[in-house]
Amino acid sequence: MRLIKILFLLAIFAQNISCQKMKEKEIPQFQVEICAPANPYRIEFVDDKIITLEGIPASLPYGGTSGEWGTSGKGWTEQHGTPIGADITYYAGYEDTFYHLKADFPEDKIKDYMERAYAQSEAPLYTEELQEYKNLGRNETFGSAQNPYNSFSTLVFGFAPKGMVVVWLRFRAVQIELGRFQADVVKNDKELEKKLFAKWSMTREEVKKRDFNPDASPVTWDNYRTKYSWKPLITSQNKGLRLFDMNLDFYNGETEVMLRPWINNIQIKERAIPKELNFTWETGKGQQYLGRAFFSWEKANEAFRKTGSKGNLELTIAPDNSGFQISLNGEPFPADSIRIFKTEKEFHDSYK
Repeated sequence: MRLIKILFLLAIFAQNISCQKMKEKEIPQFQVEICAPANPYRIEFVDDKIITLEGIPASLPYGGTSGEWGTSGKGWTEQHGTPIGADITYYAGYEDTFYHLKADFPEDKIKDYMERAYAQSEAPLYTEELQEYKNLGRNETFGSAQNPYNSFSTLVFGFAPKGMVVVWLRFRAVQIELGRFQADVVKNDKELEKKLFAKWSMTREEVKKRDFNPDASPVTWDNYRTKYSWKPLITSQNKGLRLFDMNLDFYNGETEVMLRPWINNIQIKERAIPKELNFTWETGKGQQYLGRAFFSWEKANEAFRKTGSKGNLELTIAPDNSGFQISLNGEPFPADSIRIFKTEKEFHDSYK
C-alpha cells in the first residue's frame, strides 16, 4: 500500500513538472546578458533575480560580467516571461564594495516594447513595404526568407562604477536603452563576503590588492548617454544613387537599423553620439558600395554641442563613388577613419 502511495505521489510530481515545462514553452523566451565597460571593471554576483510580469523565476547568467559596454558577447539558457524589474546583489572588486540593485522597470514602456518587432534587413520573399517596426508581438524571429522582423530577444545589463546600472532591450540588431538605475552600497557586508568568497581561491584582501582602483568613476558612461536631436542624411550628385541600408552603433550602447524606404527620409530624433556607422548604396549595375566611418566621442560630442539645435549629419558621396565626406550642418565633422568597399548584396530594388 505504501509503495502504491509513493508511486502515486511521484506521478503527481512528474505531471506538475511536465505542466510547468509546457507553461514555460507557451510563455515567450528571452536571453540575458551582463556586461561592464571593460575587464578591469568586471563584477561578481552574490544573489540575482529578474522579476517577471508572469511571476516566473528568471535570473542572470552564471559568472561575472564580460564583453564591452552594451554587449557581453555571451549567450546562455533562455529565460521566460516579461521582465519588469531586477533584484541583484553584486561585488565590485575594483572598489571593494558590495552593491544592491532594486529596480522597477517602467511597466507601460515594457509592455509597449514587447509588442514591437523591428526590421533587421530585407527578406528575399517579403515584398511588403518595410517599416522601422511593427506591432507583431513576441513571436517574430528574424531568419526566414519571409520574415524581416525580430521581436524582443535579449535583456542586457551594464554595470559601471559607483553602482551605475544601465538596462537595454535588444531586438537582434536593434538595441534600445530602457533606463539608468542606481544600486545602493551595502554597508554591513560581512555575510555577503562569507557567501561570495567561500567559493573563491582568493581572499577579499587579495582581490582588493589586485584590482582596487581609487579613481573608478561612472562619468564616462554617464556622458555617453548624452543625446542630441539629429539625423544622418546621405547625398550624392550621382543621379543613379539608391540607398539600401544603414547601421548605427552609438557610444551609449544603443544600435539602430535603417532600411528602404525610410532611409530616404530619416526623421530627426534624440540620438547619442555615433561610435560607428556603415551604409550600402548603388549608382548602377555592378556599382554597389559599403561606406564605413568611426568616431571619437570627445571630438564628435564637441561638434554636436556647438550646433546647439537640430542637426543633419550629412554623408556626401563622391559622384564616382571613390569616397564620402562628413559634415554637420554644413561644417566638417571629425571622423577617426573613413573607409569604402565595393560589395555585392542582394536587395529588392538593386539595379538589374
